[in-house]
Amino acid sequence: MLDGVSLDQLRTFIAAADEGSFSAAGRRLRRAQSVVSQTMANLEGQLGVKLFDRSGHLPVLTDQGRALLADAREVAGNIDLLKARAKSFAGGLEPELSVAVDVMFPDPIFTAAVSAFQRQFPATLLRFDIESSAVVEPVLEGRCAVGVVGSWSLEPPQITHERLLSVRVCMVVSSQHPLATSRGPIPTAVLAKYVQLVHIDPADISRYQGSALRSARVWRLSHLGAKLAFLRAGLGFGGLPLHVVERDLASGALVEIMPEDSPPAGQLVVMSAIYRTDSPPGPAGRWFIDYLKQEHAPLLTQAPSRSSPASVRRRPSKRSLAAKRKRGR
Repeated sequence: MLDGVSLDQLRTFIAAADEGSFSAAGRRLRRAQSVVSQTMANLEGQLGVKLFDRSGHLPVLTDQGRALLADAREVAGNIDLLKARAKSFAGGLEPELSVAVDVMFPDPIFTAAVSAFQRQFPATLLRFDIESSAVVEPVLEGRCAVGVVGSWSLEPPQITHERLLSVRVCMVVSSQHPLATSRGPIPTAVLAKYVQLVHIDPADISRYQGSALRSARVWRLSHLGAKLAFLRAGLGFGGLPLHVVERDLASGALVEIMPEDSPPAGQLVVMSAIYRTDSPPGPAGRWFIDYLKQEHAPLLTQAPSRSSPASVRRRPSKRSLAAKRKRGR
């Protein structure tokens, strides 16, 4: 009987254990609840072991079920590794590579990767979407082979992550905003008096995990460019990637502020490449990930520079410019 245990049964067992119910496992596997329930019953019959206690509202793993779950994961993982290696050995080049990228990823790095990819794989059609919402879903559903996500994203067990680089997020305001004159760390009670601009897609609730709300007056914008425009107009304070606001900081249009609860090194968002473990990228996708990882590896360990309160860049006054010109004569 044990020889008849299938990989499909083990994957259904793992899904049911992870999701906590047969109906949720069915949604994950795109099957009816009755099919999941029958598959589990057949597996229990073949193993001669009761995997779930069904006496309550939801099925609960038995002691035997918990012990065998680890073995099931190992078997399924080994099969995924076998498939990955076989695909690599076959060496078949993908005719098309689809990539979903979070808007927080630095544009110059991604565009450089796209240019290099087209030179390296001219016969492979590259499709990509710059997403302002979740990137995990299209990868999980197989609509995109590779995704580039931030560390706020949920991590389903069937997804593999490979770290790429870190992005520093700066809390900034317009130079004309009342907070721009603040010295040192700003108490949360002070920040709460002003509007906080938050970049988030309302459908992507997981994004809140990486975005601390410091004010009850929150304006949510799903477009990164709109948030930048609102910040420049002095309509509130908010965080944006350093590469997005670097020119505004240099010109003095925006200044960086420091909330009292900010990490000492500043807020860092880790960007990772993701793909389904059971459907790893082929040669073109592997090359694309390695390019992002290896060409910009120094960014992973580079400590972010954080301006002290006294050195926050501001527009020089006409009086100070006149004094400098006078000293220069």
